[in-house]
Amino acid sequence: MVSQKTYIPERGDIVWLDFDPQAGHEQKGRRPALVISQKAYNKKVGLGIFCLITSKEKGYPFEVQVTGNTIKGSVLSDQVKSLDWRIRNIEYIEKIDIASLERVIEYIKVIID
Repeated sequence: MVSQKTYIPERGDIVWLDFDPQAGHEQKGRRPALVISQKAYNKKVGLGIFCLITSKEKGYPFEVQVTGNTIKGSVLSDQVKSLDWRIRNIEYIEKIDIASLERVIEYIKVIID
């Protein structure tokens, strides 16, 4: 069990986060997300880099399927956000498998390179 008071998100964690407020086509509400940034960065800066996870497969080219024990859906690799996780009620859910994490990272590289 992960203590929420001492929890620091690390790359590969799937977490619950509050995404309000939102604008335009951004996802909103409390939803799962994948932690992309390293734990050392998250701890030092108090921010984290996250990709949203949706429960509905939309067929977008940058979706990566998640088939964990708790969360099932798609990581939206093109929905990358830097967020203050401390005020967004972060809650650890589970780890993503390494192959899926690597695929998300590769898709992000395709977008930004």
